[in-house]
Amino acid sequence: MLSVILPAYNEEKMIPVAAETLAGILDEAGIAFELLFVNDGSRDGTWDAICRAREKDPRVCGICFSRNFGKEAAMFAGLEKARGDCCVVLDCDLQHPPEKIVEMYRLWEQGYEVVEGIKEDRGQESGLHRFAANSFYGLISRATGMDMASSSDFKLLDRKVVDTLNAMPERNVFFRALSFWVGFKRAEVKYDVRERVAGESKWSTRSLIKYAINNIGSFSSAPLHLITVMGIIALIIALVFSVVSLVQKLMGVALGGFTTVIILLLLFGSLIMISLGIIGYYIARIYEEIKGRPRYVIEEYLG
Repeated sequence: MLSVILPAYNEEKMIPVAAETLAGILDEAGIAFELLFVNDGSRDGTWDAICRAREKDPRVCGICFSRNFGKEAAMFAGLEKARGDCCVVLDCDLQHPPEKIVEMYRLWEQGYEVVEGIKEDRGQESGLHRFAANSFYGLISRATGMDMASSSDFKLLDRKVVDTLNAMPERNVFFRALSFWVGFKRAEVKYDVRERVAGESKWSTRSLIKYAINNIGSFSSAPLHLITVMGIIALIIALVFSVVSLVQKLMGVALGGFTTVIILLLLFGSLIMISLGIIGYYIARIYEEIKGRPRYVIEEYLG
């Protein structure tokens, strides 16, 4: 059986559309399935829409969070509750083309354990949003050593891979990177991002930047190494100024001094504060991890 996991946040209008569309495609392909909607603390009638969808089709299941815990938590809640031999994670807005699930499933039947959805076209986005997205994926690719420029949360995972991800104890997770990290036999399916059928996007440029910072911090220690690089640069600058000052002293040239001192104080003060901020951020992440709180709290479950 195939489990289709659909995180949903304020997607009241998209629930019936997604349920009917996916059921039609998978029934036509002869694939046994369950649709697992995860209501991530929506403020509209998303949960009621999920309940109504289950009344029409018992293959629809639902998880309702007690509050908004974020998309990463919603995806992992779906993976932990899924009963299928393989799982597909799909955006509820159907911008990930649902017919590609059949292609992914056939590759899984051939023995592939991770089938990645690779974006060929990101669809209609503002220039600022596209720049922010490309910058983030460039940073995370360099930080992790894995090419994630065109990757997405749209992917199929074998039960073996799902069990491996569920066994990881960490609380601050980055699903997209972890599915790369675990390895296993992989294949790719390319797709174009579609426009929404209904509703509005929940992703703004600001939320994307916040998402990037959280995920880089949860999956990579590169910012900590950046402190060392900044320290080396500061040391080189200090050595240059020291040599200049010493030469001027030996030559009997009077030093202006004041402007140079102010610039150096501002430079090194800024570097120190940035470094403390980065270290403090990682200490906060450690603090969150050692508390051992669950990734999410389930208020209600259908299925």
